[in-house]
Amino acid sequence: MGMKTKIALGAVVGIVVIGAVSANSGDSDGGSGDSGTSASAEQQSGGTKADAKADTKSDAKPAEDKGTEKASQADRFKAFVQKNGTPQEKDAVAHVTKVQGAEEQNDILDAVDIYTDFTGGIMGEGTGPAKLLASAFADWKQSDNGLVTVYDADGELLGTGNF
Repeated sequence: MGMKTKIALGAVVGIVVIGAVSANSGDSDGGSGDSGTSASAEQQSGGTKADAKADTKSDAKPAEDKGTEKASQADRFKAFVQKNGTPQEKDAVAHVTKVQGAEEQNDILDAVDIYTDFTGGIMGEGTGPAKLLASAFADWKQSDNGLVTVYDADGELLGTGNF
């Protein structure tokens, strides 16, 4: 077997192994992330109009539940702090505009960004509240190796914390 053939065969095997690993590492709960598949299967089953009306009525509550699940990460973080936080944390969380990265955690390196409407960067008035926000986030989410970073309105670093 020639050298070029061995290299080509090795590349093909490598690609197959990478594909198999990435296909198996997608969903931690073992389910499919595509919720449209089951809906299209139900549509293809050829149900009657009465079945469709019954399905609509039975799906009404889960649709409402999905609406609450669709709340932004910032809104869920704010709700948690409003329920469980100290008065100082409640004041600080009022300045949160966006939270990124809180959804998917793998406990290897979890990085979350919290954006606020504070100004002035690390020398501005938002440094103290940034520490409170990082602490409140650590109360909300837990990770073996998580880092939360708080930014001001201009995207400048205000503070960091572990969670």
